[in-house]
Amino acid sequence: MTRPLPRFLARLLLLPVLLVPAAFMPASAAADGAARDGSPAQRPGQAAIASAHALATDAGFEVLDRGGNAFDAAVAVSAALSVVEPISSGLGGGGFFLLHQQDGGRDVFIDAREMAPAAATADRYRTADGKLDSAMAEDGPWAAAIPGLPAALVHVAEKYGRLPLAESLAPAIRLARDGFPVYGRLERGYAARREVMERFPGTRQVFLAGGQPPKQGQVFRQPDLARTLELLASDGFDGFYRGPVAKKLIAGVRAEGGRWTAADLSGYTVREREPLRFRYRGWDVVTAPPPSSGGVALAQMMQILAGWDLPELDPALRTHLTIESMRRAFRDRTFYLGDPDFVHVPVEVLTSPYYAAGLRATINPEKATPSDMLPGLPTPLEDEETTHFSIIDADGNRAAVTQTVNLLFGSGLVPPGTGVMLNNEMDDFALVPGQPNAFGVMGFEANAPEPGKRPLSSMTPTFMVSPERVAVLGTPGGSRIITMVLLGALGVAEGLDAQAVAALPRYHQQWMPDVVSAESGAFDADLAAKLRAKGHTLRLPEDAVSGRASSHTWGNMQTVVWDRRGNVLEGGSDPRNDVGSAKVRAVAPAAAR
Repeated sequence: MTRPLPRFLARLLLLPVLLVPAAFMPASAAADGAARDGSPAQRPGQAAIASAHALATDAGFEVLDRGGNAFDAAVAVSAALSVVEPISSGLGGGGFFLLHQQDGGRDVFIDAREMAPAAATADRYRTADGKLDSAMAEDGPWAAAIPGLPAALVHVAEKYGRLPLAESLAPAIRLARDGFPVYGRLERGYAARREVMERFPGTRQVFLAGGQPPKQGQVFRQPDLARTLELLASDGFDGFYRGPVAKKLIAGVRAEGGRWTAADLSGYTVREREPLRFRYRGWDVVTAPPPSSGGVALAQMMQILAGWDLPELDPALRTHLTIESMRRAFRDRTFYLGDPDFVHVPVEVLTSPYYAAGLRATINPEKATPSDMLPGLPTPLEDEETTHFSIIDADGNRAAVTQTVNLLFGSGLVPPGTGVMLNNEMDDFALVPGQPNAFGVMGFEANAPEPGKRPLSSMTPTFMVSPERVAVLGTPGGSRIITMVLLGALGVAEGLDAQAVAALPRYHQQWMPDVVSAESGAFDADLAAKLRAKGHTLRLPEDAVSGRASSHTWGNMQTVVWDRRGNVLEGGSDPRNDVGSAKVRAVAPAAAR
């Protein structure tokens, strides 16, 4: 059972609906209404794609040029990233697809989160003294949940695309078969994870095919992955979840001591869910519902902050208030959120503007609120283990997609003959209640593992819509995804262009541990001193505390923005990533074809 909300805050929901301020009314499709003379443009006439790798961005445009829409392009970009970013995502992982159909103004959330296999009970991940066995949760066969991304590619192509799945997967198949140049992040990631990956014969076949690990500039080919993609293209769901690929996946997991079954794979299901919606100072925000924790937290934080005109505040006060909103949202994440197919998640309460008002009232503008937990270790990073891309097509359809294998190269296990790097999403469950996982976040009953259950996620693909502008954004970053999307969304609301949003400096507070971490240079000396004077504990790269300072940079924000007043598209790709790509160019709308 989930914990009850504080009684005085829950009672706020009993107030009449008519008292809701206009700024907090539920989101609608009004901003996407029919065009009128002098009104904002309803179709861009061009397309924009921002992704973490230029080859994936190009794959999306290749499919658009073949007559595909944003959803076909999303399949192409997702599959291409699965080939060129095995460090971050792949067919062995999962993801969330937030889609908008311009005709009809419909938004839909495609939940392709991984599912726990039947044998993966909580006891399996505990040591003899009851503590979390991190190695079991992060490395090898027991770390892997049943992948969801292949099913999502099939589902999106068949239900929302215009092209056959085989056409949308063609660029990824070519990249896997012919190869692509190894980049620095891939080489560094392999070096960091090499000890685990080289335990497994199938992984060695892929990454040591030439006798040596991947080196920057070398061409990296994945023929087994190309064949797996070809079977997915020709046979759809059955090409991955049944038949020869499924048999190889099961055999590879069992050879290393795991217990996947044919029923685990064939029983995987994509879920279509209603996106979470809320209002922020004139913007409709459409984002991820559970089993993502990101949308609920984003709604809480932004609605708390809606009580202040942030651009007019002193930087120290603005930052303090933002940190305090993060602290409160992450506390609720810990206790209340999980897979809605298995537990009751009080979404309406947690995302209510009344509840946000109650939380806002607990913030002292002059002093930090101490987190009521013992301090722990710094938040570990997931800067490179997840990926995001954003698309708007010439008709105004849009896609925000975040996909992952969880940690760096997931579990490290590639079942022989598949080319598929399996995830380690079991670590995202609350395997031991109250004990932090690899990202320093913890949970309780709502996120405990059960057969077929989906672990809680931080992935937060998001749309922001006003009468004048539309933005699509998201990022990797583990638990920091949520706060990075918050900062990006605030930047969009304040009028920043797409590239400026992608480049914004980042900071983070997640309730436990009770520290504020930040990128190098995010806080100047004066701001840091003022935050410390308010009682915040900062952990900065500049502090140079051995083993305890946060990373110099985080995340990989990819965003596209459509300014409908001038009918201009913008793309922003995170400057922290040297192989990312945001492109805008002419692609004929469907009506013109």
